[in-house]
Amino acid sequence: MAYPSSPFHHLLASFFLVIFLLCFRSATCARTHRNITLGSSLTPLGANSSWLSPSGDFAFGFWPLDDNSTTFLLAIWFDKIPGKTTVWYANGDQPVQSGAHVDLTADGQLSLRDSSGQEVWNAGVSNSSYGVMLDTGNFVLANADGTYRWQSFDVPADTILPTQVLELGSTLQARLMDTDYSSGRFILAVQSDGNLVFYLVATPSGYQYGPYWASDTVGNGTQLVFNSTGNIYFSLKNNTLFYLTNGTMDSTEEFYQRATLDSDGVFRQYVHPKNLTQSMVWNGDWSVVGFTPSDICQTLIIQDGSGVCGFNSYCTFSVNKSVTCECPPQYSFIDPNRKYKGCKADFAPQICKADESDAEDLFELTEMTNVDWPLADYEHYNPVDEDTCRKQCLLDCFCAVAVYNGGDCWKKKLPLSNGKSGSTVQRKLLLKVPKGNNSQPQSPNPGGEKKDNKTLILVGSLLLGSSVFFNFLLISAILLATFYAQKKRAQKPKPETSKAEQGLKAFTYRELEEATDGFCEEVGSGASGVVYKGQLSDDPPTIIAVKKIDKLLPETEKEFKVECQTIGQTYHKNLVRLLGFCNEGTERILVYEFMSNGSLTGFLFGSERPAWHRRVQVALGVARGLLYLHEECSTQIIHCDIKPQNILLDDNLVAKISDFGLAKLLKRDQTQTNTGVRGTRGYVAPEWFRNVGITAKVDVYSFGVILLEIICCRKNVESEITDEERTILAYWVNDCFRVGNLDFVVEGDEEAMLDMRRVERFVMVALWCIQEEPSLRPTILKVTQMLDGAAAIPVPPDPSSYISSIQ
Repeated sequence: MAYPSSPFHHLLASFFLVIFLLCFRSATCARTHRNITLGSSLTPLGANSSWLSPSGDFAFGFWPLDDNSTTFLLAIWFDKIPGKTTVWYANGDQPVQSGAHVDLTADGQLSLRDSSGQEVWNAGVSNSSYGVMLDTGNFVLANADGTYRWQSFDVPADTILPTQVLELGSTLQARLMDTDYSSGRFILAVQSDGNLVFYLVATPSGYQYGPYWASDTVGNGTQLVFNSTGNIYFSLKNNTLFYLTNGTMDSTEEFYQRATLDSDGVFRQYVHPKNLTQSMVWNGDWSVVGFTPSDICQTLIIQDGSGVCGFNSYCTFSVNKSVTCECPPQYSFIDPNRKYKGCKADFAPQICKADESDAEDLFELTEMTNVDWPLADYEHYNPVDEDTCRKQCLLDCFCAVAVYNGGDCWKKKLPLSNGKSGSTVQRKLLLKVPKGNNSQPQSPNPGGEKKDNKTLILVGSLLLGSSVFFNFLLISAILLATFYAQKKRAQKPKPETSKAEQGLKAFTYRELEEATDGFCEEVGSGASGVVYKGQLSDDPPTIIAVKKIDKLLPETEKEFKVECQTIGQTYHKNLVRLLGFCNEGTERILVYEFMSNGSLTGFLFGSERPAWHRRVQVALGVARGLLYLHEECSTQIIHCDIKPQNILLDDNLVAKISDFGLAKLLKRDQTQTNTGVRGTRGYVAPEWFRNVGITAKVDVYSFGVILLEIICCRKNVESEITDEERTILAYWVNDCFRVGNLDFVVEGDEEAMLDMRRVERFVMVALWCIQEEPSLRPTILKVTQMLDGAAAIPVPPDPSSYISSIQ
């Protein structure tokens, strides 16, 4: 039966509706913030050991430090991923036992007490009304009105999270080891003077040594920001942003993110997929998407302290962004589980006495390549030859290492500090070690030792005296062989080495022939030569790509020199690293780091479409590589041939720009250059065909074309497509954008379809990049800001024609 309607009924219905909405809102708020009431407490063991955030992403509570769960930290961690990862901790220097408890007391204090009831840590505030673990990873003590009295974001440990801001005066301190949360050896300080600085710290005293990296923004810096889109930057007073990691910006809805000052002194930005399926593809672990400094082993050189690794050790920064500490020959780690303590000699040191004539019988100098301890010099000779340098070190009981470099000889004594290893280290290092099996301690009795030495000398003299004629023949043969060897070397043409090439390693042809097994495994080819895979004989072996220029024409000779000059002076995570060259006779060979995942061509246009988040990572990587070339190099570099074949992918699918044979270098006061047409069909900017100066905007144009290819996973021109409207990629994408049908562009790509805001942003950036008029195109700096979401993107003009872009 239907009842008649009346104003009273309407009023009553409205009243109940308001009540329902208020109740619903209240319930929603209750789910959003799980308030922790005064009087609540946690204990390490049992069900009540942590407080979860509403989503369950983060937990606050007791973190076990060992498998037996006997010692604990008060910490915050990612709780949903298999390898739960801490992001904050309070008592790293004073872990507690299983009888400890943390209380939010009746008077609003947060206090950690050990099993004896002694307070270990407190938040330093009282009279808070409640606590809450937020979904941002921030634990908060709040007033009744919701304002914060204390938050973990204000007192970070070694990690910051998206939405976290570090004000002036804040610090991050690395833990001592990955498994030891006590105060470590490195600090990141957001200084009150506006400078962002990394420091090395002595342990356990905490004495702060000098800085090893700084933003150089004294008086200008304001705060360190990890924003909600995944960008980490230092905000400056002049309204500019100093990006700290240049990391890949993955969706915070799909990926967990964190940035940690790790125990090796490197500040790394990490991402981890939230989805379990994606997590399995990513091997269930965190992936590094950005880090500072770019190579800590080469960056950190401080007068005091041991450096990145311990004393007498040396540091290697590998391609997978990890630091390795190693001991020199006949040295071993003092504590293999705590390598930061350094290395000790496995032999007795040379005894200092007036007569050192027997030192050459007891010790020898073993050569080490690509290793250096740049400090600890106490004596310098110049000019001397290598034999003299060796002898001076052998006869000096203080000398542990000699370094010889073209007439200069430095002697170094223990302990050795700031050790580093890498292909950029070109000096010859001579390490003093016992000869043969002579590694036992020398006799402390000088008289007895001298007597033994005299006996040896006497026996040796008798033996030599009985064979004078044999010795004469032997010496004559050696002199004759030396004479012919020197004559042959003098007749052999010496390879020319330009000033720009001096920072690279000069390989011999034979070295590269052996490394490539006779140039047998071809991995690529181009207009000027063929690329082969090889392996150097270092330890561990370095895999290399060897570009052998086949035809030594005038233009290829020029390209060879340009390649050495250009990439030889650059170093960036998104540029392929040139390790060395061979300029021997008619041979012209370039040696690069090997990129295991080939070129962008194979990645994009293979049988299977790569994941959207991987393509995003590649696009951002290429943009940052160009940003380095255009705006961060001491000399601006225009690549002139940006195309998928010249973008290579390493083990982690990090994009790296390669092949600088056509590059143009501009002086600081120069903005454009005049040159003949360069580049590859389909990626060449229109101004190449006009009689105008060429600027960095030609690379921006090429990047725009590649960005469209990355978005759509198809080539910029596909003549075999029957639908003429889709033949030219730029035409088709522009049409889709203008009519609001961008979902056609990523049709069938479920991951991209769920990220249409980013798809639209990338398409708009690409359309700006391929504008016919160079002045309309953004700079590569603006491009990176728009891609990252740090700058607004106006609607791009409708290009009048793309015909010139495909000539």
